Amino acid sequence: MNPEQTRSLITICLMAAFADGHQDPREREHVRRVAESLSAQAGIDFMPIYQDVLLKRISLEQAVEALGSPELRQLAFEMAVGVCDADGVHDAGETAFLDRLSGVLGLARAAWAAIVRDADALAEAPVDKPIPEIPAAAGPDQAELDKMILNAAILNGALELLPESLASMAIIPLQTRLVYRVGKTYGFELDRRHIADFLATVGVGLTSQYVEQFGRKLVGGLLGKVLGRAGRTIGSEATGSAFSFATTYALGHVAKRYYADGRKLDTAALKTSFAQLTDSARGLQDRYAPEIAQRARTLDLKRLTAELRA
Repeated sequence: MNPEQTRSLITICLMAAFADGHQDPREREHVRRVAESLSAQAGIDFMPIYQDVLLKRISLEQAVEALGSPELRQLAFEMAVGVCDADGVHDAGETAFLDRLSGVLGLARAAWAAIVRDADALAEAPVDKPIPEIPAAAGPDQAELDKMILNAAILNGALELLPESLASMAIIPLQTRLVYRVGKTYGFELDRRHIADFLATVGVGLTSQYVEQFGRKLVGGLLGKVLGRAGRTIGSEATGSAFSFATTYALGHVAKRYYADGRKLDTAALKTSFAQLTDSARGLQDRYAPEIAQRARTLDLKRLTAELRA
């Protein structure tokens, strides 16, 4: 994949992030920081792209010009659907964007409809179900709760080692369920809106997180099907895996502090706690890297996503 193709995919990704037209200011700031972060990793300055998309100085037709192969065009659409569905099933503005994108990309209806169906099913996955492959914590048993959080972090780190777009789409529903289960352990019944607001408060935007997950795979060379590798091949870089492991681990533990304290922590305390826990988790990731890699090798993605949607 050449730099121009990388720029095109990031451009479409950012267009999808702003397609609903009413982004939360916190989310927009998260997306801006993601563009800065990816620029540092890729050696490509994505900030002008961010500005062009924000100010509508580039058209969708211009954005897809460099995507000549059918594989790249399908990948662009999968990525856009994942971004639009990150904070819930796409709204009217996002639906219009995806309809137009599918036409500009020249995708057959059967191909793009299947992608949308799978992503929508994950976006609508109920939060009040157990996390597949992770034992439930019964009551406020601290050791069991810590084990549940660690297992969730390992699972999400493993998902980021898989090149399939659907693997990245599964991470946010798993994080949402983790926060729900931590809250329930301490007697709180949470809905999807509360959990999304909690994540935004600590500094994790849903849309921006998916943009970053995709961007890390892109600049790290983990997009196996575009590069001709088998779908289950583990990527050579693990930055995306470390990011998802650390984010999930920190989310679980900051949720534990927040709900154990009766939801009394203020915004500043939540953000500080999340930042500290994320730093700690980055140190732990090396320790659990072999377990993450092993989980990725044995992970049945179709079964996992089916269980999430059930």
